[in-house]
Formats: sequence, C-alpha cells, structure tokens
Amino acid sequence: MKQKKFKITLKDFILANRRAARMEEIERHGHPIQSRRIVHKSKKTYDRNRIKRAVIKSDDGSLFL
Repeated sequence: MKQKKFKITLKDFILANRRAARMEEIERHGHPIQSRRIVHKSKKTYDRNRIKRAVIKSDDGSLFL
C-alpha cells in the first residue's frame, strides 16, 4: 500500500505562520493583545438613532406626540 504524500499549500503555510506569531505575542506580553479598540462616542453629539432607541426602550412614546 502506498502512503499519500501531503503537500503544504500556501493557505496552510500562512495559517501556520499566523498561529506561530500569535503564540509568540502571547508569550512576550503574558496575555493576548486585541488590536481592535472601540472608540468612545460622545453623548453630546446629535444621534437620531440613539434617540429613537431610547424612546422605544422607554415605551412611553412622548417624543412622537
């Protein structure tokens, strides 16, 4: 019986490098680092959708009367 020879594709190579880089980063800093940060949204800025959601949550509908 012949054994199949496995080929390492480019996709596998990239995935392995990403995993290795991630593990090195965790070892360096002691915890995973998240690159995405949520930007604080000022409450003073006008936001129609936020006002509508607040009215729907309160469910009194006084703003639309």
